[in-house]
This record gives sequence, structure tokens and C-alpha cells, in this order.
Amino acid sequence: MGAGHAHRLYRRGDSPVHRLPPHTKLAAVLGFVLVVVTTPREAVWAFALYAALLAGVAARARVPAGFVLRRLAIEIPFVAFAVLMPFVVPGEPTTVLGVSLSVPGLWGAWNVLAKGTLGVAASVLLAATTELRDLVLGLQRLGLPSLLVQIASFMIRYGDVITDEMRRMSVARRSRGFEARGVRHWGVLAKSAGALFIRSYERGERVHLAMVSRGYTGTMPLLDERPATRAQWAGALALPLAALPPCLLALLG
Repeated sequence: MGAGHAHRLYRRGDSPVHRLPPHTKLAAVLGFVLVVVTTPREAVWAFALYAALLAGVAARARVPAGFVLRRLAIEIPFVAFAVLMPFVVPGEPTTVLGVSLSVPGLWGAWNVLAKGTLGVAASVLLAATTELRDLVLGLQRLGLPSLLVQIASFMIRYGDVITDEMRRMSVARRSRGFEARGVRHWGVLAKSAGALFIRSYERGERVHLAMVSRGYTGTMPLLDERPATRAQWAGALALPLAALPPCLLALLG
């Protein structure tokens, strides 16, 4: 799969969390998210404990709180949706600061915000401690279908290539005096998009032929054959296992 590609979410470090095998971290995040989603929305105390667990993981990984908080901005569209729920969801009304709101809408907004924020925060911590290439290898180790793994691998490898090609085309347009200022310039942008698609398709054909000529048969070799140890699995699964008792108490209560 070639060399790893650093990404803006990744934060270099040598913490115990960074050193865990990627497939164990993927399984841990999936298990944690399932526990969070299963927890009843009325168990506010449980969500506070989940947040404390994530804070502990961030501290263990030496990832600053500001780093995580800045990258939680990706959930802003969902926050906007949640803010509207108390106003549009029908049900028993209540007054908050002189504003009439729906009680079911407030609970629905809290449900979206709490579970969404915890899920995004867990994903941010995963990305902050695992490089993209290692994430793909982790998916491969977990037995994800080979075709999906290869698509993800090629997307990571050639995403920057396509972006650079698009940037060069933009520079070429500007060097000829073109500036998109209105609807009348959309035709030029559409032709540029078409040209970019054709170039990308042709590049893909050339890469495929080069791979076939080197023995590619439709599957990629597993580059990391080392299995995770029991201690590594225990360290990774400590997060979802610690979150499980509060979830069970909330469900039984």
C-alpha cells in the first residue's frame, strides 16, 4: 500500500495508545460507540462517565483537549439540526428562559448532541493516534472485504494527486486571466471538472495496467502479519468494557 500519508487529524506521538495495533483501536472505538448508542438518553450521568473515559484516553495518548475540541467542529451541521428539534417536535410544552419548547424535542436534541459528540470525539482520538495507512491495514486485519480495503487504500494514495491536479488546472485558468465571478462562468468550471474526471480515469487505467504487469490479481497482500497480543487487546478494549457497566445500569434502571 505504499508509504503512509500523514493527515491533519493525526498527531504524532509515542504514547501507549499510539503504539496499539490499529485493528484493536478500531474494534475498541466500534464497541464504545455501540455502548453509547445503546444507552438510554435519560441516563445523563452515564454520558458524563463516557466523556470522562474519553478524557482519560486523550490524556493517556497525550492529545491536548484543545486539539480534540477544535476538530469537533465537524459536527456543527448536526448541532444545528438538534437546536431546531425543541421548536419543531410536537409534544408536551415547557418554558425555558421565557421560550416555549417541546419536552420530547429537548430530549431528542440532547440525544443527538450527547451521542453524536461522544462518537465524533472517539473518532477524532482514533484518527489522532493512528495514521491513515495504518487504519486501512487495521480494516484489512479485521477482515473487511478486500475490494473495500483496496478502494480506501487507493483513495488515500491518490486523493492528494487528484487535488494537486485540480490545483494546477486552477493556476492555469488564472494565468490566462480567468476568474469565476458568476453564473456565466459555470460552463468553464464544468468543462474543467469534466477534464479532471477524464484525466483521473486515464491515470487510473495506467496505474491498473502497471499493477497487472507486476502480478496484481485483484487482491492486495496483507502487509502486517503480526497478531495483536492479549495485553494489546486488553489495553484497547478497556474503553468499551469500562463503558459497558454504566450502560447496563441505565438499561436495567
